[in-house]
Amino acid sequence: MTKDATLPVPPIYRGPLPQAVPAAGGTIERVPVTVYEQPGEASRAVAREIAELITERKRAGRKTVLGLATGSTPVGVYDELIRLHRHEGLSLASVVSFNLDEYWPMAPDALQSYHRFMREHLFDHVDVPADQIHIPDGTLERSAVAAACQHYEEAIREAGGIDLQILGIGRTGHIGFNEPGSAIDSRTRLITLDSVTRSDAASDFFGEWNVPRQAITMGVGSILDARRIVLLAFGEHKASIVRRAVEEPFNNHVSASALQQHPDARFVLDRAAAGRLTRFEAPWLVGPLDLLGIHWTDELVRKAVISLALRLGKPLLKLTDGDYNEHGLQDLLSKRGRAYDININVFRVMQGTITGWPGGKPGRARRIRRPVGSGPFDSQPVQDVVREIVAEEDPFPKRVVVFSPHPDDDVISMGGTFIRLCEQGHEVHVAYQTSGNIAVWDESADRHVDFVEEFCRAFSEGKAVGTVAERIRAFLRNKEPGAVDIPELQTVKGLIRRSEARAAALLSGVKAERIHFLDLPFYETGRVRKKPIGPDDIAVTMRLLEAVKPHQIYAAGDLSDPHGTHRVCLAAVLGAMKELADRDWARSCEIWLYRGAWQEWEPHEIDMAVPLSPDEVVRKRMAIFKHESQKDRALFPGPTDPREFWQRAEDRNRDTARLYDKLGLPEYEAIEGFVLHRVS
Repeated sequence: MTKDATLPVPPIYRGPLPQAVPAAGGTIERVPVTVYEQPGEASRAVAREIAELITERKRAGRKTVLGLATGSTPVGVYDELIRLHRHEGLSLASVVSFNLDEYWPMAPDALQSYHRFMREHLFDHVDVPADQIHIPDGTLERSAVAAACQHYEEAIREAGGIDLQILGIGRTGHIGFNEPGSAIDSRTRLITLDSVTRSDAASDFFGEWNVPRQAITMGVGSILDARRIVLLAFGEHKASIVRRAVEEPFNNHVSASALQQHPDARFVLDRAAAGRLTRFEAPWLVGPLDLLGIHWTDELVRKAVISLALRLGKPLLKLTDGDYNEHGLQDLLSKRGRAYDININVFRVMQGTITGWPGGKPGRARRIRRPVGSGPFDSQPVQDVVREIVAEEDPFPKRVVVFSPHPDDDVISMGGTFIRLCEQGHEVHVAYQTSGNIAVWDESADRHVDFVEEFCRAFSEGKAVGTVAERIRAFLRNKEPGAVDIPELQTVKGLIRRSEARAAALLSGVKAERIHFLDLPFYETGRVRKKPIGPDDIAVTMRLLEAVKPHQIYAAGDLSDPHGTHRVCLAAVLGAMKELADRDWARSCEIWLYRGAWQEWEPHEIDMAVPLSPDEVVRKRMAIFKHESQKDRALFPGPTDPREFWQRAEDRNRDTARLYDKLGLPEYEAIEGFVLHRVS
């Protein structure tokens, strides 16, 4: 998550935690935690720590034994180690490595193999000798696995034990593949994977049914034998499990919580993954904010007051001094004076977020809340952080660009607002940033190929199409699970997504000539794992923006997307706007961030709340239904629940409306929330 893409947050406190006394259900951190604003900062810091350890031990004439992990989380660490090797002379020739795990059965050259992962992301680019690399063997016969696991443990001991173990954390709290229930003294073994773990891996294998049911993993006890342990976690979807592992007592159902028992273990997080820790979620429960270096900003006050209201089941305007005093907010009262003053200010701000005219109303002034985000609350009255745009300065109709990372994120995440903008007369463009072709099932592609064949035969144009169709079918007949599609099949799947996106956009009211397919290059790998964002991605985005010169941009701020596509697509938009910052139109362009595909903004974060009527909810649903190839997305799940996207989106929109109602604000059928992007 980029710093610019978030609302102001309490400063990151990197010093030792005070001796906090839990209050009103609050908890303290039971293992050291270091938090960085960005994942890249965290990855570079850990890579430097590894480099220093290698250098230090090399001077002493000793090898460095590293425990390594796979998955998207440690890739940044490996990238930085490669850079240090290539450009700063770091040699890894003295490294002995032991990987945590491997699927079983699994061929070492399979796309999903951790042998292949480690080669592609690290070993092919540095000088670790091949005979010093150890990864569990996924090709063994079942009868040979137990002995191989014992040998793996012996090999670690013979190497002198692991000096530094790198870990990630799974959604069930597992480290390695130590699923819920793993004993704290467990060793390397064959384990059956939890259904949640297999579900999370489904996208890598193009379907949960292709995910192996078992894996070989180092045990919790094997991991705890390491002299030093660093667990990395990035992204909002890791925040809840990180909190459980860090703040709740050890529980073998969350194997990462075992790190609490280690003398030199710590969690290294980005701001998003740390978001549910008490010091960020409710720092007033940890201790006096002054000791934490945190001020009562407008953002933090709203968060605290809304949290208090929801916990007590009271509307904002009914909170009392006693409520504040009894629930850890005495410090806020001492700074502000009376519950009434705080309540009315927060109520007015929340009330001011509600608008049925997201692009503004002709001839009407428009108010946009733009918090400063620094300094104490009592130096920033609410009226000082609301920008009023007078009618003469606010153009109508507006030119609007809605960026959609995948071909359905626009209608899933902001379909009601999308429809409103079109109906209210704005020049609305929609830009589909990626083809979304990997999310189309083979069966769906085969059915569309069959239709095209029949269509062409009916009009005597079938010869060339028949050749392509046979090539696709021949590939599908022999396709291995998770294999990369041939270019012709990728094209067909991309065309399916295009036709669906076009149908949904037209239903929403967008004119055909304002529908744009960007096909950003970073995505077009044919695999779940994508290339990093590059200059070409930003250039494509810039060309569209220069052509439209929008007054408003809507982009996905839903950074829990487990595949990283939303994060990269937002970076492309922000990178393009940075390059175009000197343009007259760009200086006044508003960037609104939506969510909804994975989760919703919290009420205290929302800058604009667009209410939807029951009819608009139905129309939004119909637009989502145009994405027919995605109707079985429950089989290709994300980090939330197994329901289909339209169900999750409707439930989240309704939940937001219910929260506003509980706070004493008007009651609506549903609400889509947006955050105004802050430029540093």
